[in-house]
Amino acid sequence: MSAPTHVSTVAPAAPTRTESTRIGRLDTVGYLICLGGIVRRELLRFFNQKERFFSALVRPLVWLFIFAAGFRNTLGVSIEPPYQTYVLYEVYVVPGLAVMIQLFNGMQSSLSMVYDREVGSMKVLLTSPYPRWLLLLAKLIAGVSVSVVQAYAFLAVAYFWETDIPPLGYLTALPAFLASGLMLGAIGLFLSSLVRQLENFASVMNFVIFPMFFASSALYPLWRIRESSETLYWICELNPFSHAVQLVRYALYVQFEPVACAVVVGVTLAFFGMAVVAYDPGRGIMARRGGPAGETP
Repeated sequence: MSAPTHVSTVAPAAPTRTESTRIGRLDTVGYLICLGGIVRRELLRFFNQKERFFSALVRPLVWLFIFAAGFRNTLGVSIEPPYQTYVLYEVYVVPGLAVMIQLFNGMQSSLSMVYDREVGSMKVLLTSPYPRWLLLLAKLIAGVSVSVVQAYAFLAVAYFWETDIPPLGYLTALPAFLASGLMLGAIGLFLSSLVRQLENFASVMNFVIFPMFFASSALYPLWRIRESSETLYWICELNPFSHAVQLVRYALYVQFEPVACAVVVGVTLAFFGMAVVAYDPGRGIMARRGGPAGETP
């Protein structure tokens, strides 16, 4: 009678610390590659569409060269922070017009998000194993990069209009432009999650862009609005776009506005968080629609 055969079972060895570190690094590298790829794609699209660059400058330049010249004597601005003396109307509106470029760029980036989500590259990326927050953050960073380039191009042209911005202000304004661009882009991302069809996006934007821009401190100081309407003043005060303009305005004159900074950061985190939840096929708005372009969670 043959002796029983003993089969030894050996548990697989746990991954060593070196292997775990390598796997973690590969994940990190993959995240960075995904982030860099989306940002690079948006920048290439922007630089290959030269008409998009020039069209973004037409709107603020028309306001600066034509409207500001006509309103110079009517809407002169008295001494108020961050200005140290009386300033002309065209000097006052330059920061607001620069942030206006970011506002329109953020909404245009969201428009492209609606298109890409349905038939473009984001349709594929949203079904990839990468987390939604990473994809949306990459899209957001790409849009902000484009908007900052456009804003500084406008400031370069406005420099010859005697805007009296100190040379150091162009450097100190960079973090403010990044913060305001992130806020406006996050708002646009969340709005893009609410729009299912590309045809409906233009009508939604008309109810967002123009009220945000005109009911703000971009074109006139809030104390002038308060003289005519207390209700309108508080609407402008609660408008996050007003705080983005004030943050950039102070930064251009090498000053810091803590309240505006806190509002901009808070609104950015809130809307980006809502966008991540809305694009989650298991929890957000996409779940009720079956995911982008029919994706099932």
